[in-house]
Amino acid sequence: MILRTEGFADIEQLLAHVPLPRAFRVERPRRTPPALADVREAVGDVLRGVEMPRGSVAVAVGSRGIGRIAEIAAAVVSALRAGGAEPFVIPAMGSHGGATAEGQTHALAALGVTEERIGCPIRSSMDAVRLGTTPAGVDVFMDAHAHAADAVVVINRVKPHTAFRGAIESGPAKMLAIGLGKQRGAHALHAAGWERMHATVPDAARVVLASGKVAFGLAILENADEQPYRLVALRAGRILDDEPALLEEAKRNLPRLPFDRLDALVVDRIGKNISGDGADPNVTGRYPTTTASGGPDVTRLVFLDLTDETDGNANGLGLADVVTQRLVERFLPAATYVNALTSTAPSGVRLPMVMPTPRLAVAAALTMCAGVDPARARVVRIQDTLHLNELWISESLLPELLEREAVTALEGPVPLPLPEPTLR
Repeated sequence: MILRTEGFADIEQLLAHVPLPRAFRVERPRRTPPALADVREAVGDVLRGVEMPRGSVAVAVGSRGIGRIAEIAAAVVSALRAGGAEPFVIPAMGSHGGATAEGQTHALAALGVTEERIGCPIRSSMDAVRLGTTPAGVDVFMDAHAHAADAVVVINRVKPHTAFRGAIESGPAKMLAIGLGKQRGAHALHAAGWERMHATVPDAARVVLASGKVAFGLAILENADEQPYRLVALRAGRILDDEPALLEEAKRNLPRLPFDRLDALVVDRIGKNISGDGADPNVTGRYPTTTASGGPDVTRLVFLDLTDETDGNANGLGLADVVTQRLVERFLPAATYVNALTSTAPSGVRLPMVMPTPRLAVAAALTMCAGVDPARARVVRIQDTLHLNELWISESLLPELLEREAVTALEGPVPLPLPEPTLR
């Protein structure tokens, strides 16, 4: 997608003299549970008390950038094989990967989940079998390969969802209800309405569990560094009972920005491997629906680029106020729009204001902060919403942050640095 530049000389002249605030690069203290030292050992420990299924077992893995997911999946596959099963991996990611079998295999590979790394076949298909309906009449589907297997195991991180609130949000139950349902199942649940998602997900998971296919779920809890610190094996009959307490624990360790209000938040990169919405709304405070809230009050949000791993899927760019031409050049509408069509949430794929360079993007954002002196604006720049231990913060924010945390200033004060304006 090419930005037409007629008249942009006037825009550049308008924004050329907008000052960027002076900023410090700071490192925040890590107050979070330590990461697992040995993933294979941890998987073995938690599965020791679980009855291992026999025969063919579909191991469901999603598209999120979960820390050490390839190691975790490989350890689960090894444990299943040691117990006498014949495991294989399936993508359990709803419509992600462009809603194609090849795209979903590629999404797994981008996370390191390959046949060579995991040690078993990967079987990818968008075919799904209808299992039944929820009490509200919502159709529930299961991946055809999973349905044909003797048993199913789901691996997923437990964390707050980016678009709804409930006792169960993101975790094994959501993978059962939505991820395993492929595009048809994901759309059916989303089409039932975001305002009912807190009930639809557990209701649909119950339909999947009633099939008798699910052996167990492996829940992953991550620390503020986005690394697994605890694994929990959930027997099929306990998934819906035990997951709410794990969600509360996950909320306590959710990475967050240390400010309640910002004039501008600059995010270097967004992508589906970082969050379903490109940048985690729990961090940015910008949500694609009205059924979730939380995070800082950000007047202007700026996205600078896409991750390589997202393969052009720019879902979430519509939550920003300004983006760069670099991001738009890498934006593939077909890969992105399938998410909006499936989730029924178009706000995340709308095109914001586009600026040729990162500096002009930030200058435009600051210009649109009414009543704010750009040189003294409250600005934070982050790499992405997974990495919040190092931040660039404007000079005006440092005293406030020092009252909250024992941060270390690594660099500055200097005019807020920004990436070079490279294009494809």
